[in-house]
Amino acid sequence: MLMLMVLLLAIIALMILYIYLFHFNPEAVALIYYWDHSISGSLAVFIICSILAGLLAGLLIHFLFSASYKVASLKLKRREQRNLETSRLYRQGLNKYLSGEPEEAQRLLEKVLDRDPARIDAHITLSDVHIGRGRLQDAVGTLTHAREQNPDCLEVLFKLASVYELMGKNDETEKIYETILQEEKNNRTALERFREYLVRQKLWGKALELQRRLVKITTGARLDEEKQRQQSLRYELAWHNLQRNNFKNSRAEQRELMEILRETPDFVPARMALSALYKAEGHIREAAQALQEGYLATGKSVFLTRLEELYLETEDPSALLLFYRSALEGKSRDLLLHFFYGRLCLRLEMVEEAIEQLTIVESADVELPQLYLLLADAYRRRNRFDESYAAFQKLLHLSHATELELVCEKCGAKAYEWVSRCPQCGAWSSYALADRKVFQTVTPAVEISGLKYGKPEGSKASPTHDKQGE
Repeated sequence: MLMLMVLLLAIIALMILYIYLFHFNPEAVALIYYWDHSISGSLAVFIICSILAGLLAGLLIHFLFSASYKVASLKLKRREQRNLETSRLYRQGLNKYLSGEPEEAQRLLEKVLDRDPARIDAHITLSDVHIGRGRLQDAVGTLTHAREQNPDCLEVLFKLASVYELMGKNDETEKIYETILQEEKNNRTALERFREYLVRQKLWGKALELQRRLVKITTGARLDEEKQRQQSLRYELAWHNLQRNNFKNSRAEQRELMEILRETPDFVPARMALSALYKAEGHIREAAQALQEGYLATGKSVFLTRLEELYLETEDPSALLLFYRSALEGKSRDLLLHFFYGRLCLRLEMVEEAIEQLTIVESADVELPQLYLLLADAYRRRNRFDESYAAFQKLLHLSHATELELVCEKCGAKAYEWVSRCPQCGAWSSYALADRKVFQTVTPAVEISGLKYGKPEGSKASPTHDKQGE
């Protein structure tokens, strides 16, 4: 209705304009539109026709723009509907993959890529499906196609590197990481993943080089962690070179290990490696000193275990006995020292002294199956069968482990042999005695016993500054 009224008003306005113009311009005029061609007519007619032509042109342009807008809107709507349908198919494929139906997941994801070849998420999920089915070459093909669609997508490059690693194609894996770092030399994720790859391949030199780059770009709370990892890689490189050269021409590695210990005195692997180097060179005294200093600096039981092995191999247990007695003068409340001292005495048939040392540990309310096993054996050797039976009875209420167990302080992995790096979580210098907490509670009875076997009578043991073992 409104449009009709507007149209009527426009017609009336044009008629009024025509009458007005014709009244003042009644004569005819000639309109030349080409050489020697003209049209004669009223000026009012020409003006009204011009106005009508302009209106028609405007309406035509408006119609064309409206039509193009409608067509574009229709295409957009169809594209959105197609994208929604594609996304729905992708979610279905992802759900099938997560539900353990790889065949159906592959069918749906391939259908998604037929609809939209540029969907990176579908390529990556399809590659995961291929990996799960053991089709690594198909996974590479899928990721290569995704890389062609988006050459700069880091997610695709990282995934491709991981697949190449699974295939054992180390050269291709390194090329992928190097490609990323050529474009973004300080990309932390690329540096970290490349470093971890090199660590898994035991390429310690390259891993250390990358770690130094990481330390340079790291700030804040993570800097200390990265520096510790750098020390660990320095150790691994030195240890690798020592083993490769059969501990010969090892001055550079020795200096490196000593430098690591100067910077981080509590780094157990470096001290163990230094002791092994001295032992290989025939410097037994220096090897033992490295282990002794390691225990005094860290309280780690592995040093006492290696000391015992070293001295028994060289058939010189008297030197170890001297160390224990000397150490107990300054660490009279160290239950771990008492335990290892007592165990050594029992191995050397020094039964009475073994019983005294092990009793000190027991009097501190330490409940440890290895302790009761040693006590039972010691009492049996002295024909004190009632006490031996009582120790065995206590042993039955605990676990039946006969060896001291080690545990990774990072992930909780357990082992009976010390290793420099946890095979499960990859942490260095993380293994410690699993039952270390039972050695950290000192009762007054231990302090009194410590005066007898530790500091000379008349001297005062410090109640707070004797460092405990593990």
